[in-house]
Amino acid sequence: MESACASTSRPVLHLLCGKIAAGKSTLAHQLAQQTGAVIISEDAWLAHLFAEEMQDVADYVRCAGKLRNAMTPHLISLLQCGVSVVLDFPANTVAQRQWMKAVINSAEAEHQLHFLDVPDELCKSRLHARNASGQHDFAATDAQFALISSYFVAPHSEEGFNVVNHR
Repeated sequence: MESACASTSRPVLHLLCGKIAAGKSTLAHQLAQQTGAVIISEDAWLAHLFAEEMQDVADYVRCAGKLRNAMTPHLISLLQCGVSVVLDFPANTVAQRQWMKAVINSAEAEHQLHFLDVPDELCKSRLHARNASGQHDFAATDAQFALISSYFVAPHSEEGFNVVNHR
């Protein structure tokens, strides 16, 4: 998909890596306020498009894949038009980050991979509070936290990302 824009500025794609309830969405909003970037939230899009279809982790993987496929040309176009984006999608596996790297390369954008290195105990405490508040699009159980966290892979320097650590 070609962009109708011809921008000379180098937009930034902000990526977020951290376990469930590590603070990715909170940081996404802070980054957007600080930089004027647009937030694109996986949870919000999945809730609107696929909420009834998502009963387990396999459903999430299937629906998230559809969303990534649909969003790829849109993200590239935004970045090519000079719009910085905070991509509130998890960059928690090598495969997820490879997709993000392909977007960065296609758009010729700058990037920052924000790694929220938060202990599991704090994440679970935040998760319980988030679930109790009812303010989040999805409520994960402790078992789902453990299952999803088992797939988590911290970013490595060989992946070639500009990592910003948050502890």
